[in-house]
Amino acid sequence: MAEIYLETGKKKVFAGSLEWPGWGRFGKSEEEAVEALAAYGARYAPIATAAGYKFPAAPRLSVAERVPGSATTEFGAPDGHPEADRAPVTAAVAARHTKLLLAAWEAFDAYAATAPEELRKGPRGGGRDRDKMIGHVADSEEAYARKIGIKKPPNVREAVIEVLGRPSDGGPLTDNGWTARYAARRFVWHVLDHLWEMEDRSDMEGGE
Repeated sequence: MAEIYLETGKKKVFAGSLEWPGWGRFGKSEEEAVEALAAYGARYAPIATAAGYKFPAAPRLSVAERVPGSATTEFGAPDGHPEADRAPVTAAVAARHTKLLLAAWEAFDAYAATAPEELRKGPRGGGRDRDKMIGHVADSEEAYARKIGIKKPPNVREAVIEVLGRPSDGGPLTDNGWTARYAARRFVWHVLDHLWEMEDRSDMEGGE
């Protein structure tokens, strides 16, 4: 059984795992979001394996919470904060979060090193090419880092791992900031979302 939460906006629904940070997908309805999440389990599994964890082959998804979405949800990024995010983070959970984030970064960097510079455009001609996507991920992580109390460190990723690798009481990591559980989910989701986009759009003959 894998517990998930649903974040519902006016036009989009995000389904996200509470146990596996970054395993989350959108749909136009709850059913579509859950179906998309289940389908992407096969793409998430290698990340879990690289982090040293066994990902279930066919997890049964159980909706533990429903939360309202926001303008960020409609834009295509998860912004919901289920009550589960406020649970204390033990040393073991913190280690799990950082291992999964490190595995996501490693997979993204490895694929970006071999991906074509020009990526296939979307159905309306949109989408960043490789280098702009890499820059977008880096810029976003600098902004995310401020949400967990990090300001202009010499190495953003090292600073993020240091913060998220510490146990916490489940509260925001800085004033008006994010909890550790939400931060882990948002960081890993963003890296994987762009990794999978880059993979799909690297196929110049059509992709998925």
